[in-house]
Amino acid sequence: MSQSPAPDILRCAYMEIVVTDLAASRKFYVDTLGLVVTYEDENAIYLRTYEEFIHHNLILRKGPVAAVAAFSYRVRSPQDLDLAEEFYRARGCEVRRNPNGFVRGIGDSVRVQDPLGFPYEFFYEVEHRPRLAWSYDIHIPGALVRLDHFNQITPDVPRAVAYMENLGFRTTEDIRDSEGTVYAAWMRRKPTVHDTAMTGGDGPRMHHIAFATHEKHNIIAICDKLGALRESDRIERGPGRHGVSNAFYLYLRDPDGHRVEIYTQDYYTGDPDNPLVSWDVHDNQRRDWWGTPVVPSWYRDGSRVLDLDGEPVPLVERREESELAQTIGADGFSYTRPDDGESMPEWKQGEYKLGNQL
Repeated sequence: MSQSPAPDILRCAYMEIVVTDLAASRKFYVDTLGLVVTYEDENAIYLRTYEEFIHHNLILRKGPVAAVAAFSYRVRSPQDLDLAEEFYRARGCEVRRNPNGFVRGIGDSVRVQDPLGFPYEFFYEVEHRPRLAWSYDIHIPGALVRLDHFNQITPDVPRAVAYMENLGFRTTEDIRDSEGTVYAAWMRRKPTVHDTAMTGGDGPRMHHIAFATHEKHNIIAICDKLGALRESDRIERGPGRHGVSNAFYLYLRDPDGHRVEIYTQDYYTGDPDNPLVSWDVHDNQRRDWWGTPVVPSWYRDGSRVLDLDGEPVPLVERREESELAQTIGADGFSYTRPDDGESMPEWKQGEYKLGNQL
């Protein structure tokens, strides 16, 4: 395979999702979560976070089937778009380029269906909008300040990691077993824990899009608001603290079932010798630092993705042993302390022993 140089990616920038009821989605993302409307018409709504200066971080586009149309990344220069074309053509991928951009507010862009089946976009030119960081008169208690990351579901995580490393991403944390099999990897371009994560399962699918808040109290405020609005059924998981990333989290489901994470307090990873953190797949603290079991839907559900013609990409099953097969026990019955259980409370030791039999 040709070793075409990768484009220099700065960060995850926006996601374009298809929703079936634009009004219901607007109520969730704008009225409840407080994202700022940059532009809207009868077919689409463009949204951004309080600290963003580019045109949008999320596009809601009306369509017949809920899915993801683009995972979009900003690159360092216009020349990186040429590199993106070459990088993906060398890998036999479908590549399309539009000098005027595929969406509002974005200029010259390259869209590809990548080797894993995901619709990726790369762009440099962008329409600027006012950064609202200082507009405290319009801030809300649960203010979403940045787009933080994507999370993708793929049947072959080691293959996905190798591809993303060729694209210039670095792994900050992963989940693996004693044989070295990797079940999930957190990969970054900006100096945080991740711009995207690759997690194992039938794919390609989107697991979630994540928006950052400043502090964990902002997440609590979102929970309080959802309760006051009698919309607490939007909460799928959390609030809690991850082991992986060390971040405080909350997972919500939008009216179409797309998963949204609210995320805060991960850590800096920008040094060239930033150490890799690996978690044992049987350690229930990896997903939740407090050891709270993970609901089955969090492992089971994900959003389909579209090809460049807007058609759903066929799913590929994960054939090897999946994390799901282990986490039924691992999240409920695995160890917290990696020893023989003697230091655990007596009531917990029976669960530990059962977990080791899985």
